[in-house]
Amino acid sequence: MATMRTLFLNPPSFEGFDGGAGARYQARREIRSFWFPTWLAQPAALIPNSKLIDAPADDLDLEEVLRRARGFELCVIHTSTPSFDNDAKVAEALKARNPEMRIGFVGAHVAVLPEESLKAAPVLDFVGREEFDYTLKEVAEGRPYAEIAGLSFRAKDGEIVHNPDRTLIEDMDALPSVLDVYKRDLKIENYYIGYLKHPYLSLYTGRGCPARCSFCLWPQTVGGHVYRTKSASAVIAEMARAKEMFPQVKEFFFDDDTFTADLTRAAEIAKGLGRLGITWSCNSRANVPYEYLKIFKENGLRLLLVGYESGNQQILNNIKKGVRVDIAREFTRNCRKLGIVIHGTFILGLPGETKETIEESIKFACALNVDTIQVSLAAAYPGTELYRQAMTNKWYDESLLVRNDGTQSAAIRYPHLSASDIEAGVKRFYSKFYARPTPILRMLKAMLKDPVERRRRLREGREFLDYLRGRQAPAESRVAAPAAKAEKEPVAA
Repeated sequence: MATMRTLFLNPPSFEGFDGGAGARYQARREIRSFWFPTWLAQPAALIPNSKLIDAPADDLDLEEVLRRARGFELCVIHTSTPSFDNDAKVAEALKARNPEMRIGFVGAHVAVLPEESLKAAPVLDFVGREEFDYTLKEVAEGRPYAEIAGLSFRAKDGEIVHNPDRTLIEDMDALPSVLDVYKRDLKIENYYIGYLKHPYLSLYTGRGCPARCSFCLWPQTVGGHVYRTKSASAVIAEMARAKEMFPQVKEFFFDDDTFTADLTRAAEIAKGLGRLGITWSCNSRANVPYEYLKIFKENGLRLLLVGYESGNQQILNNIKKGVRVDIAREFTRNCRKLGIVIHGTFILGLPGETKETIEESIKFACALNVDTIQVSLAAAYPGTELYRQAMTNKWYDESLLVRNDGTQSAAIRYPHLSASDIEAGVKRFYSKFYARPTPILRMLKAMLKDPVERRRRLREGREFLDYLRGRQAPAESRVAAPAAKAEKEPVAA
């Protein structure tokens, strides 16, 4: 079946903003970081005549995106809660240049709020809900909107119609690889993550997560709570291709919500990666047994990204984390024994947080002595249990998810704990963790071994110190007003 010429777009926003088609942390970060736009690359791999443009990573402004969008019949934009207004302006500008172009939004925000999204952005023709890969394939094939499961659309009379949900994909092996789209449309060297070797490459081997964390966005909105995976043999074959296609890549990252959720499968994949001589990393919970960690390490595992979230057990219980603090300590000791690097992530401002629990988490992180950390502010996105809690208890101001420069803001606050208290806790957390001799020596040793790593760390260090000092310059907007008469209107964050 003939398909429309389709543009998949991660739209321009604030300079350095990584909040769309790959990022779990939907904001501009302390240092320049970009995840691969895998959620757009996957449907792009399904559709002939498609192209993927990742404007933030390629540093493209709106005018350049409009130039490159000429000739496309269909445009699919990945949006997020903090960037929705900005992304709607991009859609308006695209439609103004090409009135016949069909434009749709995808992403967690529109999956949860399809009606509200279509009303808020009249320029949209449709939104793809939940897991949208095959939904978009059918749109690109020109099928009538009314026949496409998982689609919400604006009918000719202006009425908003919601089709039945699309069932989640069970046969993950049937999805084509994203590697060909990466090779065709992306510049691998444009993607940076501070704790991963550069250049890196990330992809998914499965979707969904059996954990029930109340704050976590993807399982509650798009992926579901069943871990649906590619077969181990398919993953190993894909990684053999990846190694051949991208010889410059120094590390491959599996961005599954919890790659270690199926330990038997993970061990089988690890052994295949070991035979290929691949260096790899993944997301993990803080409860993997020693014997599996040993298998992973012996077969190329370098780093685990671990969501500790808090050092207070009651807060972990409040958010349904399903991990005990004592088990997390034992897991971390085991990783250290085996030489597995850990990037630990923490969140301040979760339900139950107090000034005392913030200090408890700081002490916990320092005692764990993981290699690097990320400290985020609790963000309640629509569709999550945390969002419902925050709205019910009036803890939340959704307009404060990000500031006008795209950096994260404390949108959750409590009668006993102000937003400024929580934000000050983040900077204190970073300062106390990284001011210790151990992490300083660790970084200096790495920089002495590798001049490329030295230059990179010096750049990141300057950016990070500016963040800690509160001197981060306002980010330049990469979006212009969509029409001449709107040139004086402010651009939304």
